[in-house]
Amino acid sequence: MKKRIMVVDDSRMMALQIEKLLENTEYEVAAHCENGEEAIARYDEVKPDVVTMDIIMPGIDGLEAAQVLMYEHDEARIIMITSLGNDDMLQEVYGIGAQAVLFKPLTREALLSALKKVLTPRPGRT
Repeated sequence: MKKRIMVVDDSRMMALQIEKLLENTEYEVAAHCENGEEAIARYDEVKPDVVTMDIIMPGIDGLEAAQVLMYEHDEARIIMITSLGNDDMLQEVYGIGAQAVLFKPLTREALLSALKKVLTPRPGRT
């Protein structure tokens, strides 16, 4: 059974790119949400193994949406995706509990490596 990925990004092109990068792997895009509000609303319905979350989106941004998901769902595993890369932003991303950060443009190798990392059982959890 393939691992389910929820892509949260206001760009449909990013969801399509991630789908293409995941072809012939053990992962599949189970849902695409265009903003943080939609991701929060659909998480229980989709039951993703991993969420990829863009940081900059209209409405609730990726950082706030990730915080809400991790607060409401202890099992949530989130990979933040951004085109920005400064120390303050990285500190904030890891400070909220995201398990990995990827930078645009994505590569297949980086995406698969991040998925493997976040799906590795964390100490004290099953």
